[in-house]
Amino acid sequence: MIKVAPSILSADYVNLQKDIEMVEKGGAEVLHIDVMDGSFVPSISYGPGFVKAIRPISKMVLDVHLMVQNPEHILPDFIDAGADIIGVQVEATQHIHRALQIIKNGGVKAEVVINPGTPVDMIKPVLHMVDQVLVMTVNPGFGGQKFLPETVAKIGELDTLKKELGYDFDIEIDGGVNDQTVVDCYKAGATVAVAGSFVFDNEDPVAQINKIKDATK
Repeated sequence: MIKVAPSILSADYVNLQKDIEMVEKGGAEVLHIDVMDGSFVPSISYGPGFVKAIRPISKMVLDVHLMVQNPEHILPDFIDAGADIIGVQVEATQHIHRALQIIKNGGVKAEVVINPGTPVDMIKPVLHMVDQVLVMTVNPGFGGQKFLPETVAKIGELDTLKKELGYDFDIEIDGGVNDQTVVDCYKAGATVAVAGSFVFDNEDPVAQINKIKDATK
């Protein structure tokens, strides 16, 4: 069964604590926090203060995805804020190895993220360093997009590499995830599924989490 990571990008900001507590009690293991700088992607979202505010109110794994140019400059702030996992886009830095090294040296799990148009070969040199690989299954920056089915092959490629090389990183998917699109991803090797609008744009978010879990039993 896949782990579910609700994305607060689609939550009710006015009642954020209530939403976080609801999905945690509903069985979500991970909370996904998208950080966007208005440069790497057009949108702008939270800074480290959000992570710091959330840390005391949840025992869920805080999975921070930095959609930020040159993320190595702000990594210490998110480490200090209490993130459990920090993901950096391979496309956003010329120093992906250094960025992952900073995360690991800070005692936080490191994640490398690839966009739909980025081949797995781009991240092969750093796979030995990471605890998680995030495969974007839509183009990053906006919620509510349709799942790109061609990304499933990339998940399978990563899973094959993982087994061949004896690595144990999680494979996370993000974008257009629902109880139908998650099935092929799970079969291909995905272990964590980020879900935003599918969970929070519904009268019963907990039921939506269970739909994803049930689809991958």
